[in-house]
Amino acid sequence: MPEPVPLFLAPMAGVTDVAYRLLAKEAGADYTATEFTAASGLSRKDAKSWAKVETHPREDPFIPQIFGGVEDEMVETARLLSKDADVVDLNFGCPAPKVTKTCAGAAMMGEPDNLVRMVERCLEASQVPVSVKMRLGTNQETLTVLEIAERCAELGVLRVCVHGRTLSQKYRGVADWDMIAKVVEVCEPYNTPVIANGDVIDAKSAAKCLEVTGAQGLMIGRGAIGNPCIFGRIKTELGWEEFEAPWGDANQAGQKHWAWNRYVELVDEIGGPYAARNMKQHAISFTKGLPGGRELRPHLHAIKDFRLIGEPLNIALEAFSQRRHNTLIVPEAIEAAATASQAGGWRR
Repeated sequence: MPEPVPLFLAPMAGVTDVAYRLLAKEAGADYTATEFTAASGLSRKDAKSWAKVETHPREDPFIPQIFGGVEDEMVETARLLSKDADVVDLNFGCPAPKVTKTCAGAAMMGEPDNLVRMVERCLEASQVPVSVKMRLGTNQETLTVLEIAERCAELGVLRVCVHGRTLSQKYRGVADWDMIAKVVEVCEPYNTPVIANGDVIDAKSAAKCLEVTGAQGLMIGRGAIGNPCIFGRIKTELGWEEFEAPWGDANQAGQKHWAWNRYVELVDEIGGPYAARNMKQHAISFTKGLPGGRELRPHLHAIKDFRLIGEPLNIALEAFSQRRHNTLIVPEAIEAAATASQAGGWRR
């Protein structure tokens, strides 16, 4: 079995709101980061942008992640966030067209000098350590990750996280763990930890990724969507620590039931106008991979006030996890969803 390493919840738009980050920590994640947020919005004090990097007294450490193609905006945002953050993370890995069309995110991997200069200036402006997340390059013909990772390590970044795909791959194909191993090698002389990201979906793949890469940590993104208990399962199954699972000995459906109810509790605890904004997206994610999930989702989609989506899903998950029903299509859940859908929308 591999030696224990820290487990990171990847920053994901529409997923890693503050309630979900707190949930992931309770479920076994060691580190979390905010939804990746545009420096352009933060630097001009846009309220919705700042809501994405909100935190909570229990969140420790607090790591906001930012992206942008304009150097001065990134530098100013790093300076502003560092007043309250423990680490500021810079995103050079997002492949979304709306991000890369402005030469931000993974598009920056095609401009090594500009990227490194941006990192250097953010380091100078920030009062706290700076970390970076990147891809292998823009495509297979331009794998710039080794050069960029080494130069960032030389500058003194806290750590380098590498998603083992190129920009052009997006999330297709197989993550190249062998290339991440090479990043580990070039960063080793600077004592810069490398976090491996891509295709870690369970304890078996976590162990294999560490074996191949020799990375000092693992970051899990898509595998943790609607499945925050993945972190605790990995730790338990690899024998890393005596992780005391808050869901007890529940099966995977029972774990989802616990996690969903805990997420709803955390949303209520945090409060405010933005705390519940991702509830519908999370609810949909929690149904995936379970029998009847596809059939239940239209009923959840019909609920306009996303604050009311908690109870129908709770009923379905409880009945299924307790084996009172063999799918999520539980009559009481459908009835609750229908009642909620008639309540109209929520207006701030």
